[in-house]
Amino acid sequence: MLSVISPAKSLDFETPATTARHSQPDFLDRSRELIEILRDYSPQRLSELMGISDKLAGLNAARFAEWHTPFTPDNAKPAAQAFKGDVYVGLEADTFGDDDNAFAQDHLRILSGLYGLLRPLDLIQPYRLEMGTRLDNPAGRDLYAFWRETLTAELDRAVAASGSPVLVNLASNEYFKAIDPKRLSARVITPVFKDEKNGKFKIISFYAKKARGLMAAWMIRQRLDDPDGLKAFDVAGYRFNDAMSQGDTLVFTREEGAA
Repeated sequence: MLSVISPAKSLDFETPATTARHSQPDFLDRSRELIEILRDYSPQRLSELMGISDKLAGLNAARFAEWHTPFTPDNAKPAAQAFKGDVYVGLEADTFGDDDNAFAQDHLRILSGLYGLLRPLDLIQPYRLEMGTRLDNPAGRDLYAFWRETLTAELDRAVAASGSPVLVNLASNEYFKAIDPKRLSARVITPVFKDEKNGKFKIISFYAKKARGLMAAWMIRQRLDDPDGLKAFDVAGYRFNDAMSQGDTLVFTREEGAA
C-alpha cells in the first residue's frame, strides 16, 4: 500500500538531515528540461508566472541558475526533511529511525512540480515550482501536460511494488490532478479531515494539511499495509466517521477542543 502527499513551499536547507541515508530522484533528466526553460525567465517574468513577489522571484531565479547535478549530501537534502510546510509538521520525518525510513522509502511518495515523484530520501536542491504553474513546455502549456503520463505510470508501478494494490491519496487537489486515476490499476482511497467549528464539521486547511502528514507518519510507524486498518487512525483527536464517509472517501472528524 502506497501513500502520496504534496510538497511544500516552505523549505529548510539549514538544519542538517538526521539520516545519512539518501537516494537520487528518478526523473532528474526531466527536471533538467524544466530548469533549462526556467533559466530563460527573468525575475520579473517569474513573478508574473508564479504570482509571487519580486523578492521571491529573485530568490528562485538564483535557485534555478545554481541548480546542478550531481546531487550530494553537501549540496542537497532528503526531500521529506527539506520540505517544512504544514503536511511536514505532521509528518516529522526528522524523527524517523532507520526502519521507519526504509519503510517510508517503499511506501510513501511526494508529488513535485520540478522533480515529478520523489521518495522521502531522494535528495533535492531548493526550488519553488507549483504543479499548477502554466509553464509552456514541449509537452503542452502546463506542468500537468509535462508530468501526467510519466507520473501515472510510475505511481502505478510503485503501488504494485508496495505489496498491496491500494493508493492512499493524501495529496492536495492541485497535485493529484497530475495523476490520471483511470489509468491506475490501484484502488484509490482518499482520507478527508474535518474539524468541528461552531457545531459544524468542515475542512480547515491548516489542520487538514497537518492531519495528512500525521496519517502518513502513522502509516509508516504502524507499517500499515491493509486499507481496512486506516479506519483505526486515532491521532491528535481525529477519529474515523463512518456516517460521513462514502465509498473510498474516508472522513475523519475532530470535535472542538479535542486537539
